[in-house]
Amino acid sequence: MKKLVCMALLAAMAAPAFAQDAQVTGDDSAAPRAERKADDTWPAFLAICEFPAATDVAGLRLTLPFSTRHVNVTGIDLGLWGKSQYFEGIQINILRNDARDSLAGFQCGIYNTTGSGNLAGIQAGLWNEANSMCGLQAGLVNICGATEGLQVGIINRSDSMHGYQVGLINIIREAELRFFPVLNIGF
Repeated sequence: MKKLVCMALLAAMAAPAFAQDAQVTGDDSAAPRAERKADDTWPAFLAICEFPAATDVAGLRLTLPFSTRHVNVTGIDLGLWGKSQYFEGIQINILRNDARDSLAGFQCGIYNTTGSGNLAGIQAGLWNEANSMCGLQAGLVNICGATEGLQVGIINRSDSMHGYQVGLINIIREAELRFFPVLNIGF
């Protein structure tokens, strides 16, 4: 097992040496808030603090102890603290997962956020927050602006809701029945 882990880490660190520049084609008529960039794409690497300074990652990113410089991350993000502007895939960092503009996939950690962005997928952790969500939030505290889906936790708060909240404190700010314990339904 140790040999397998050592080989995987070696491959993750060696893969950027063989990476090629990627070109972005296509028309994004429904453009997000900030323009996506695609300067350099790295298939896999070990990010130690702010090194290497690649813009994009497609594949595996190991963030030890943290990595915040990457704009587009597609694939798997593992470590302590991972941050990007756009994320598509699985983000499992122990302390914090942060996708500033959009997340399509799964976040698991103590603190999960899409900040001012949109979540399409699942957040699982102690504290989960998103500007808008289509999916599932499961944790002790779940906070969302516009929600379509399910929130499961001790405290669930949403500004508008099309779905269900299951927990001790369930709040939907723009509903006629704003607070209801155990199960709250927004439609």
